Amino acid sequence: MCSRGFCGRVKMVSRVRIAGVGMSRFSMPRRSENYDVLAVEAITAALTDSGVELADIDQAYAGYVYGDSTSGQNSLYQVGLPGVPVVNVNNNCSTGSTALWLARQAVESGAARCVLAFGFEQMRPGALGTVWDDRPSPFDRFTAALDAVPGSDPGAPLAARLFGGAGAAYAERYDTRPDLFARIAVKARRHAAANPNAVLRDPVTVEEVMAAPAVFGPLTRSQCCPPTCGAAAVLVCDAGFARERGLDARVGVVAQSMTTDRPVSFEGDPIDLVGADMTRRAAARVYETAGIGPEDIPVVELHDCFTTNEVLTYEALGLTGEGTAERFVLDGENTYGGRVVTNPSGGLLSKGHPLGASGLAQCAELVWQLEGRAGDRQVEGARVGLQHNIGLGGACVVTLYQRED
Repeated sequence: MCSRGFCGRVKMVSRVRIAGVGMSRFSMPRRSENYDVLAVEAITAALTDSGVELADIDQAYAGYVYGDSTSGQNSLYQVGLPGVPVVNVNNNCSTGSTALWLARQAVESGAARCVLAFGFEQMRPGALGTVWDDRPSPFDRFTAALDAVPGSDPGAPLAARLFGGAGAAYAERYDTRPDLFARIAVKARRHAAANPNAVLRDPVTVEEVMAAPAVFGPLTRSQCCPPTCGAAAVLVCDAGFARERGLDARVGVVAQSMTTDRPVSFEGDPIDLVGADMTRRAAARVYETAGIGPEDIPVVELHDCFTTNEVLTYEALGLTGEGTAERFVLDGENTYGGRVVTNPSGGLLSKGHPLGASGLAQCAELVWQLEGRAGDRQVEGARVGLQHNIGLGGACVVTLYQRED
């Protein structure tokens, strides 16, 4: 299968290649190993996948949100002590992709030839909360913007208020049907059933999703990603390194962009408050750099922390036009047999969302897809894939991968 408009184009040639990927199985907090054990599993899997030795890496970037400083070193030291720079990264839910962004820059600039990006999270049960309550919160500006929205419930978890409020605003603006967002959860479970690393693999119906306990706005508990523990790792190298070592590094990073908030995020639109503007700008830069548009992309891993955000992101990434996401979903254009398969892994909703690992697990899924190694969830003929990872506070990373035979 050729994606629309891409087959006849001259393909991009990327200097930055993905040498190997790996991840642990994701799990709920009560069933998880400690973070360092999870990290070792993912790093070891990526090294094995690549054929690279730990001694071959020049730098390492370790992503996590909940953990003490230098937890990255502690995790890597369980594999070996390579003596290279290890940088610990924390960018909320986009932490993993931020580590990858840094690794890609190091290789692309020529500062390093082979870099390890890994991420992990050992989360606690329940909704995300603030760890430090004796100092200004990075979410004070977001809370102030929420408090100005009529009907906002300060007793609900902050993330649910933000993404539930954005979903409610979208539903009102475009007069969508009540079950629109629930359909995203059903699709996520259906995709996750084919992913042995996913947390939630049992099917659900639209009726069951909507009957789950209410959280905020249109969101029920089944429409919120679960607190998850897990790890993922990616080895990035330059094309010359891959060639010299005889590595199978067919997948390259052809474009990547990171954005942060502008004033528009806080000017009253709940949809921009949760990162739609960041996403639009990052995606536009990626498409312009790559010369590949959203209509050319057959597979996407996007940040579906809540069902509402998946719907908003369809439009922010340009996968469907403004105000058309409902028809996009109802026509099955977001799954197998449609225009683009979104979150074949099951996404954050069903695969799980260990904050530091999520972006790198998205990368792993897309590499498997583009190399034809995704098993029963394989998107036929996929040669380009798009990744979207967002963290409020805020940072958005959009990455475009391409298979280069």
